[in-house]
Amino acid sequence: MDIRNNIKGHFNTITTHKMEVMKLCFKAGLYKQGLLHDLSKYSPAEFITGVLYYSGDKSPNTNEKLATGKSTAWLHHKGRNKHHFEYWIDNKIDGDKKMCGFSMPDKYIAEMFCDRVAACKVYYKEKYDESTPLKYFLKNHDHYMIHPDTKRKLFNLLRMLMVYGEGNTLNYIKYRFLK
Repeated sequence: MDIRNNIKGHFNTITTHKMEVMKLCFKAGLYKQGLLHDLSKYSPAEFITGVLYYSGDKSPNTNEKLATGKSTAWLHHKGRNKHHFEYWIDNKIDGDKKMCGFSMPDKYIAEMFCDRVAACKVYYKEKYDESTPLKYFLKNHDHYMIHPDTKRKLFNLLRMLMVYGEGNTLNYIKYRFLK
């Protein structure tokens, strides 16, 4: 492992991602969320782990899970960032004590949409097209512990991206979805 290259590579990856999310959030009218998005990735708890498990072709969290069976950086991250549906998982309130996903506020669903689009752009690079985020979602959604309304709304936004394009979808989010 070349620590200098890992530091530079990880910093560039998370900063490129953050800037892309910020650009998308601004277009969707989510100015504060765009500015504050993923700041925890620069904290020691996430950044150091990101450097240690950096590969450049996938999330260091995936590499950490493969190496250790869990990702301490991901556990830290999802507990501090409301745009992740995992933040909204808790015990049901009806007394059976089972875990479930609670409904997310629309502003965080919109940020989650921007986050997923940006992540696909960063990791898929020239292979990205506007169907990529929906394909990734469909490939992985079966195991998600996500509230049905949240899942439906995210799916609809990702489908809208594929059918109508980024600009139209961000305008829809700004002028309809968030109103």
